[in-house]
Amino acid sequence: MPPPDPTARTYGRRTFLAVVAGGASSLVWGGSAWRAAQHALHPLARALPGNLRAIVPSEGWRIYTVADTMPSFDPARWTLTIDGLVERRQSLRYEDLLTLPAAEQVSTFHCVTGWTVTQVHWRGIRFRDLLAVARPTSQARALQFVSAERPYTDSLELKQALRHDALLAYEMDGKPLAREHGSPARVVIPEMYGYKNVKWVERIELVAHPSDGFWEKLGYDRDAWVGRSNRG
Repeated sequence: MPPPDPTARTYGRRTFLAVVAGGASSLVWGGSAWRAAQHALHPLARALPGNLRAIVPSEGWRIYTVADTMPSFDPARWTLTIDGLVERRQSLRYEDLLTLPAAEQVSTFHCVTGWTVTQVHWRGIRFRDLLAVARPTSQARALQFVSAERPYTDSLELKQALRHDALLAYEMDGKPLAREHGSPARVVIPEMYGYKNVKWVERIELVAHPSDGFWEKLGYDRDAWVGRSNRG
């Protein structure tokens, strides 16, 4: 990200620090995708300084990436691996995922930088149903999520993943997840800030203990409860 312009209007110290200190400035979509996103920007977003405009798409969402490009999804080649401390290692194709018991919910998405999107309609699989296939061993106490966006990882304690409103989502607002929202599958846990809602999930490893993910290694709290963590 270019150095901040001292003459530019301030848009919130907390937001700026979260983006700069966390290294979330590397949103690079590629020519056609970025031009489409710029065209879709809300008028208020177009008024932002140039060095912040890239992180604000339409409809209230702000998309952050840590890699140079967003992962792409090929239904014919994609698999979700569930391994680690399990009795039955799984390699699920996208079509397999869609055959598992589905759950739906409407919830609010909270970003640690202060913005929210309300009334998001998710469809996916509760982790209890997903893990029933793999059968975690008695030593398993946490889930480690590996994203196709390298080097993004994060973890949840097993009891957190089994909350009533946590799921692995594959649809948002009645449509399959868009690329920028984590296609084909992402974590949704509404009571935690967005950095725990890992996108582009391609592996779930059952482990004995949770570990620091990408943002925790940069100083964010491991337990990202909305309003109760990150000094929020």
